[in-house]
Amino acid sequence: MAAEPFRTTPLQQTPLHGAALAAGGRMVPFAGWEMAVQFAGLVAEHQAVRSACGVFDISHMGVLQLRGPGAKDALQTLVPSDLFRIGPGEACYTVLLNDAGGIRDDLIVYDRGWQDGAHELLVVINAACAAADTAWLREQLEPQGIAIRDRKGDGVLLALQGPEAPARLEALAGGVSLAGLPRFGHRQLILPGLGEAFVARTGYTGEDGFELLLERETGISLWQQLLADGVTACGLGARDTLRLEAAMHLYGSDMDTTTTPLEAGLGWLVHLEMPKSFVGRDVLERQSAEGVERRLVGLELQGRAIPRHGYPLLHDGTTVGTVSSGGWSPTLGKGIALAYVPTALAKVGTALTVQIRGKAEPAVVVRRPFYRRVTTPLPMSK
Repeated sequence: MAAEPFRTTPLQQTPLHGAALAAGGRMVPFAGWEMAVQFAGLVAEHQAVRSACGVFDISHMGVLQLRGPGAKDALQTLVPSDLFRIGPGEACYTVLLNDAGGIRDDLIVYDRGWQDGAHELLVVINAACAAADTAWLREQLEPQGIAIRDRKGDGVLLALQGPEAPARLEALAGGVSLAGLPRFGHRQLILPGLGEAFVARTGYTGEDGFELLLERETGISLWQQLLADGVTACGLGARDTLRLEAAMHLYGSDMDTTTTPLEAGLGWLVHLEMPKSFVGRDVLERQSAEGVERRLVGLELQGRAIPRHGYPLLHDGTTVGTVSSGGWSPTLGKGIALAYVPTALAKVGTALTVQIRGKAEPAVVVRRPFYRRVTTPLPMSK
């Protein structure tokens, strides 16, 4: 998680700012917001999510509502993923592109189906890109008759993550089973005594879990109830180590407007077989045919050194790339990193070195993700 440069404008605060302070949160600037980087401690929070359950305040992220008869057709012109592969109650991860095929932002698109005579989509975007994304989407889509508004407002967005998350949320929902809600599925849920929530089986940790969009007071009450029930409050530090172990990209570090999905290891998001035009398609078609010069890879360090963003990568004494994300893996007990290297060096097993404080630390290219949870098929609802 990169440090934020000096700011002259006040930081924004989420509705849970006071509750986070009361829970012992240590606050830091992040993407224009004052957010908790940790509570009890990064490692304890990380391990709680891997073994039990943790809750994150992610209310800094943007949530936009797109409405109109052709909402999906219109958004399709801006993303490389076939949005018609999902239907009402389903969602997909994708990216917004520029004309050069570079990534403006990564996002999740939720299909809400037809609501009051119009097709409705919810789009969750990164905090640092929220203003630019909103302006871009309005510029591109409003002339096509698509209404765009801030769906979150002063509400709360929570991430409840970990193997115990389903049971915790089911208990709060009065015993309603969530077994039939698949990965990337979503629904409205009534939490007795608290209020209503938009619930999606998504997350940024590599574990099972949910992201919940709630009205302000409902969100504050739910946060307090979860902590009272023994769920661990988690900050941005653990969120970063968890997503890194799961090899999930961080926008601004592992991808940006200068990287394409094919370079960033996100080729599975590019559906060139669909007969539809989208921004940047010609660049991705050319890269698909000719190949790319660099690729994002996973690295494991062989010693106890910790790689960080921006550290140089060397091969046979020559600098060949830089670390895009790196850190210590609490689960694996070693340093891990994501990095861009020439395609010829992207093969699993390739030996490289990371320059750390003037010393060349040995590393090897490995398969991603670094950590994968053991899963069992979700039972069907009765």
